[in-house]
Amino acid sequence: MPALSRTQLALVVILTLAWGLNWPVMKLGVTEFPPLTFRALSMWLGLPVLGAALLLMKVPFRIPRKDWRELLWLAATNMFVWHVCIILAIRTLSSGRAAILGYTMPIFSALIGALFFATPLARRGWLGVGAASVGVVLLLWHELTHLAGRPWGVGLALVAAAFWALGTQNLRRTRLAAPALALSFWMTVMTAVLMAVLAFIFEAEQWRLPESTVTWAILYNAVLIFGFAHAAWTVLAKGLPPVASSLSVMMIPVLGVFSGAVWLREPVHWQDWTAVVLMMVAIGSVLWPARPLRDTSM
Repeated sequence: MPALSRTQLALVVILTLAWGLNWPVMKLGVTEFPPLTFRALSMWLGLPVLGAALLLMKVPFRIPRKDWRELLWLAATNMFVWHVCIILAIRTLSSGRAAILGYTMPIFSALIGALFFATPLARRGWLGVGAASVGVVLLLWHELTHLAGRPWGVGLALVAAAFWALGTQNLRRTRLAAPALALSFWMTVMTAVLMAVLAFIFEAEQWRLPESTVTWAILYNAVLIFGFAHAAWTVLAKGLPPVASSLSVMMIPVLGVFSGAVWLREPVHWQDWTAVVLMMVAIGSVLWPARPLRDTSM
C-alpha cells in the first residue's frame, strides 16, 4: 500500500471526523423527518458549496458526451444505491450499528476485487472476511432477538456497503480523464435528482418544514458531507488503490458507535462491542500493509 501524501493524510483525517460524527447527526435528522427528503435537501443545499469549490480551484465542469454513460454507472454504484439504502436503514437501526454495517465496505471491496478484478486476497484477508461475517451475525442476532431495529435495516446497510465497494473498485479503474472533483460534482447532481424524485413519489404527503434540530442536521450534511466529504473521497478513491483509499474507515465505525452512545444515549450492548472489535480486526487484516518478502538469494 503506497504511503499517503500530506494532502491525502489531511483529507483522510477530516473525512474520518466528518463521516464518523455524521452517523448520530443523520439519526437525529431522520427520526422525525422523512429520510429520502432529508437526503435530497442535504444534497441540493450541498451542491452550491461543492460548485463554489470547483470555481475557486478553477476545476473545469465539462464532461465529454461520450463519457456520460460511464459516469452514470459510477454514480449508480458509488452513490445511488448507497444513499437510498443507508438513509432508510439508519431510521430503523441505532446510528452506531448502522455505521458498523455501512463500513463493512472494505471487506466487500476486497472480495469483489478478488472475485471480479483478479486482485488476489491473501490468507489474512479471508480471515478478515470471516471476522466481519461473525460481526454481522452478532448484530443481526441482536436485531432479531431484542427487536432494537428491524432485520431488513441490516440487509439494507449491507447492500449499501456492497455497492459502495463496487463503486470504489470502478472509480479506481475508470478511464475518464475528467478531474475527480468534476466527477464528484456531476455524480452528486445525478443522485440529488434521483433522491428528489423518490422523495416526491414516496414521501410527498409527509413533507413539512423541518424543525431546528433537523435543519441543523441537513446543513451539517450539506456543507461537510456533500460539500466536502464525498468530493474528498472521490479524490482519494480515484488516486489510490481501493484498499489504500479505504484507510479512513478503520476509525469511522468506532466514532459512529461511541458518538451515538454519548450524544444520543444509545445503548451499547456486548454484541456491539464484539462487532466493533471484529470489524476492526477484519478491516485491519485487509488494509494493513504486508511485510516485504525477504531476499533469500544472498
